[in-house]
Amino acid sequence: MTAAALPLAPARRRDPSGRVLADLVPGALARDVTLVVAVAVLTALAAQVVVPVPGLPVPLTGQTFAVLLGAAALGPWRGAAAQAVYLGAGVVGLPVFAGASSGWESVAGATGGYLVGFVVAGVVVGALARRGADRRVLSTAGAYALGSLTVYAVGVPWLAVSTGMPAGAALLTGAVVFLPGDAIKAALAAALLPSAWRLVR
Repeated sequence: MTAAALPLAPARRRDPSGRVLADLVPGALARDVTLVVAVAVLTALAAQVVVPVPGLPVPLTGQTFAVLLGAAALGPWRGAAAQAVYLGAGVVGLPVFAGASSGWESVAGATGGYLVGFVVAGVVVGALARRGADRRVLSTAGAYALGSLTVYAVGVPWLAVSTGMPAGAALLTGAVVFLPGDAIKAALAAALLPSAWRLVR
């Protein structure tokens, strides 16, 4: 049999660039609204997983995991919109913040910067996911780490200003002590997201 007569292996299809997991769900506007609200609700539920750290003004919660996982699945604008909905729900009085708290004082207080940082992190992680960062283990972990740093970049200065805490103390109590927990969450995300892509393929 000549080389020309050999059967050709079927070409492996590649996903179009720029898609995130949410784009695989049928529909348009109704899909987007449903997914944005669903991630906002997921963030609210994760916020109730609270582990107080003695002597620290900011508790350890499951929020960050929900925020960054949701952003990777939704993409930048839907990811940010989900956190804006979550933030707005808490401001108007729904008990969605950590410990079932709510109200403007939660945003103006020590933890407010982290809540605002969730919106910014939604854009950052969602944009990285659009570039395929959520399809491989290492790049997913890197995207999660960058998203966490984004939250801290807003939350730590806010903590320092709102409490009068020195910058070094705010960095230690508002970020450094949470890094081991962030590493565990990053590992979970690195296992979940690439696995989800393998399933949908």
